[in-house]
Amino acid sequence: METKNLKLIARTDEDLRVVSAHLQDSIVATKDIAHLKSNRIFLMQLNRFMWEDVEKGVFRKNKRIRTILKFENVIDVISKNINHTDKDKFLDFLAIESNQKPDNNVELKLIFSGDSVIKVISEVIEVALDDQGEPWITKNKPKHKVL
Repeated sequence: METKNLKLIARTDEDLRVVSAHLQDSIVATKDIAHLKSNRIFLMQLNRFMWEDVEKGVFRKNKRIRTILKFENVIDVISKNINHTDKDKFLDFLAIESNQKPDNNVELKLIFSGDSVIKVISEVIEVALDDQGEPWITKNKPKHKVL
């Protein structure tokens, strides 16, 4: 059975929540994060856990797929608790939050485990998620503690 690669566009807070949910438990290497300042683009390549596939049925296998997350109209990118010189460091993606700033720009917070955050300051919400290639089977399914 052929997998349909997921392609999502976010232009509103609600759209962003959908993108965030699909990215939960993704893994990204710091070497796969790029801010193209002159193009006003911020990019990340993540290994996305395919929750939508797992939820389709009890007998589905756990899979991951490479996905590109692209932010456009980027003014600035600020990171906290991320060592960009350690290119082999992996970050565990948790969520995206958005806040309207007083100057009408948008602050998009990419939140990772270990209190690591990337803030993308943008003129508007213009985010694209685009799966690439074929998924692969993974033994590990992310687990979360219930509080």
